[in-house]
Amino acid sequence: MNKPWTLVTGAAVVAVEGLAALAFGIFLGVETLGGGAQETTAAIAEVAFFLLIGAGLVWVAYGGLFKVERWGRTPGVLAQIFLIPVGGTVLADGQPLIGVPLLVLAVLGIGTLLAPPTTQALYGEDR
Repeated sequence: MNKPWTLVTGAAVVAVEGLAALAFGIFLGVETLGGGAQETTAAIAEVAFFLLIGAGLVWVAYGGLFKVERWGRTPGVLAQIFLIPVGGTVLADGQPLIGVPLLVLAVLGIGTLLAPPTTQALYGEDR
C-alpha cells in the first residue's frame, strides 16, 4: 500500500516534534546535572516530562503513523491541538523564532493528519 504524502508529512511533523522534545529534555537534564537548576526536584520532573513526551511522539510517528496504524492518528492530532496554544503563548511572550515554527508545525500536522487521503489510508475499505 502506498502511503499518501499527507500521512507521511503528518508522521514527519509528529516525529520532529518528538525529537525536539527529546532534545529539550536532554538539554534540561544536562543543565540540571551541571547545577543550573534553582529547584532540582522540579527540574527533574520537567526533564522526565519532556523525555516521556518526546519518546511517546516518536513512537506515535514511527510505530503508528508511518506504519499506517489507525491508533496513531488520535495522539498525533491531540499533540497538534496542545501545541497550538503553546505556540500562541510563546509568540505572545515575544519569542517569534520559537512560537511561529511551533504554530506552523501544529497547523501543518493537524491539516495533514485530518486530510482525506490520510483518512482513506488509515480507515479505507482496503484496510
